Amino acid sequence: MRDPLRSPAARLQALADEAAGCRRCPLWQPATQTVWGQGAAGAALVLVGEQPGDKEDLAGRPFVGPAGQLLDKALQRLGWPRDALYITNAVKHFKFEWRGTRRRHKTPAQREAEACLHWLEQELATLRPQAAVALGATAARSLMHRAVPVMAHRGQWLARGDGLPVLVTLHPSALLRLRGGERAMAFERWLDDLRAVQQKVPLATA
Repeated sequence: MRDPLRSPAARLQALADEAAGCRRCPLWQPATQTVWGQGAAGAALVLVGEQPGDKEDLAGRPFVGPAGQLLDKALQRLGWPRDALYITNAVKHFKFEWRGTRRRHKTPAQREAEACLHWLEQELATLRPQAAVALGATAARSLMHRAVPVMAHRGQWLARGDGLPVLVTLHPSALLRLRGGERAMAFERWLDDLRAVQQKVPLATA
């Protein structure tokens, strides 16, 4: 009888179910839930962010908050259907600190990202994409297994040990910290970074 877990979609779901009970680092304790990746099981391109934010932690889906809205705007400009991609994070639980009544993002420690690396590598092994995009320093470190200076390498392709090409660029949250014309200019430059994907993956446009 055929093993149903040979299907990438079924394998991803099995991994998501397993990750829901992850206790590899202490971040699971204050978080609402594990936020697994989302998208096409046959995606040629994987986008990897840092970690879920407040909105993602509550919704259980990646990139649905303000940074996700900016990412959606970029995907629309590029003509890339979101449901044709696979979008995930290097760290699957929301790390935060309380500021009054609000939960504010706190950057994951290296040991926390390393504890979560198992899940990211399992996603990549299941998806077998043609390329990945590292959105920010945490994602770049997890994908490349070493520190990557994002500003020095943004818009450039790096090769992993397994041959997977990784495009390095900013996390959309970095753009959200800018205002007015500065943000608009940074957004256009960010789009230029992302357009380099077409060198490796000829994505169909919407």
